[in-house]
Amino acid sequence: MPSQRDASPELQAAMDECREKVNKTLARLLPDTDLPEERIYDAMRYGTMNGGKRLRPFMVVQSAMLFGVDEMRARRAAAALELLHSYSLIHDDLPAMDNSDLRRGKPSTHKEFDEATAILAGDGLLTYAFEILTEPETHEDPRVRCELVNALAKASGPNGMVGGQMLDLIGETEEFDFGTISRMQRMKTGRLMAFACEAGAILGKASETNRKALRNYAYDLGFAFQVTDDILDVESDSDVIGKPANQDSEAGKSTFVSTLGKEQAKQRAEMIVQQANRHLRVFDKRADLLRELASYVLERRA
Repeated sequence: MPSQRDASPELQAAMDECREKVNKTLARLLPDTDLPEERIYDAMRYGTMNGGKRLRPFMVVQSAMLFGVDEMRARRAAAALELLHSYSLIHDDLPAMDNSDLRRGKPSTHKEFDEATAILAGDGLLTYAFEILTEPETHEDPRVRCELVNALAKASGPNGMVGGQMLDLIGETEEFDFGTISRMQRMKTGRLMAFACEAGAILGKASETNRKALRNYAYDLGFAFQVTDDILDVESDSDVIGKPANQDSEAGKSTFVSTLGKEQAKQRAEMIVQQANRHLRVFDKRADLLRELASYVLERRA
């Protein structure tokens, strides 16, 4: 595996710009309020605006650019996905799940507020994500909006992220083989990443060939992301990764590292990243930033 490095200046600049613009969109969607139930809005903002690289929104925006999609529409879809992702992190951190007191270097939402408020904040973010996708500002064509909602529901429900999280919990008491771990991570991580890339294609009414290419790229990227996450869990420390280190190993979870060993897991991730980039050939140089993103994910430090 190559030595770990930062993103290239071009990729870093593009990611920084996207993060800033998506954060502004999120801030508009999650304004302050003086309603009696303002605590739930405070918790929703805290769980969403509390840092993060905005990797998935970046994938939405970059895929949308391939098809000339209006930037504001792309940012709304990206923001909806980030709200849903934030809900999943809030619920993941709960004592009944991963029992993590730290997220992105700060107290988890249930520690900053309380468990009941954190559950409601996650519920609010989940439902609000779909509300945003149904609004005409996201796209004037109702068929496109319905397709976005359908795709995100499939990616995040029992056949996607939620089902993958269930397998993750089962993996604390059962030992998984490589095939089961791969399926778990495809559901838990890969499906949302696939939506991130496909959302831009849906907004742009792209051909099935182009959508499939982006879908396959994202699934491979999700695999590499999770392998790197497993490696960071055993190699890094809490101050660097912004959450408790060695959490999976202490919980006895089956991971790519526990199943393959660290070195073989790294080698597998390298091969998958090369495969991911081959899926982008149809887009030529227009997808160069997505190719760089794959290398960055493979070699990230946190």
